[in-house]
Amino acid sequence: MQKQGTIRHWDAERGFGFIDSRDSRDVFFHVRDFAKGLDPIQGMSVTYEGIQVGSKGPRAMAVRPIAVKSHGHHSAPAPRRNGSGAPGPQQRRSNAPVRTAAHACGATGSSLAMVLMLVWLGVLGWGVWMDRLPLWAPVALLVLNAATYIAYAIDKNAAQSGAWRISEKTLQTMALLGGWPAAWWAQQWLRHKSAKREFRIVYWFCMLANCAVMTALVWQPAALSGLLHRLA
Repeated sequence: MQKQGTIRHWDAERGFGFIDSRDSRDVFFHVRDFAKGLDPIQGMSVTYEGIQVGSKGPRAMAVRPIAVKSHGHHSAPAPRRNGSGAPGPQQRRSNAPVRTAAHACGATGSSLAMVLMLVWLGVLGWGVWMDRLPLWAPVALLVLNAATYIAYAIDKNAAQSGAWRISEKTLQTMALLGGWPAAWWAQQWLRHKSAKREFRIVYWFCMLANCAVMTALVWQPAALSGLLHRLA
C-alpha cells in the first residue's frame, strides 16, 4: 500500500533514516530503498510502500520524493548524483563536514556511554563486595533495567500505532534511578528517542547524576548520609 510522509531524520553516514506519516511514526528506510540518483533530505516529502518487519516495526520500501512545482516547472527536491551513481565533487565537499561532525559526535557519545557502563558496573560490584551496598542492590537494578527496556519498547509501539504513550518524565525517572544502561541500549536497538536532542540532553544528565550518586554511596557513604540527614 502506497503512503505519503515526510523524512523526519536522515543519517547520511550510516545510510538510513525515518519517515513520519499520518498513521505511522518512525518508519525506517535504508538508502537502498530510496530512488536512484537522489539523496534523502530531512523534511523531504516522499511516497513509499509500507511493510511490517516482525517486531522491528514498520519499514518503507520504494521511497520516492514528491516533486514540487516552482514557477511552473518541476524541480527535484535533492541534488542529483553523477553518472556513476555517486555524489558529485561539489556535493561531497558540502556534505562531508556535516557527516563527519555527526559521525564524530555519535561515536564519542557511544564510547563515553560504554565507558560509564563499565565503570558503573565496577563500582556496583565493588560496593557489594565491600558491604557498602546491600546484596539486593544488583537484583533491584537488574529488574529496573529490564523494566526500563520494556517501557521503551511499549512506548515505541505506542508511537507507531497512535496508542497511549509513556511520558518522557517516566522514562527519564527510570534512567535517573539506575535504569540508564537499558535506556541507552533501547535507544540504539529500538531506534527510539535517539534523535530527539532535548530528550537526550536530559537523559545524559540523569546518567551522570546516577553515576555520581552511586560513586558517593560506595566511596563516601558516611558523608552522603550526613548530607541527606542535614537536608532532611
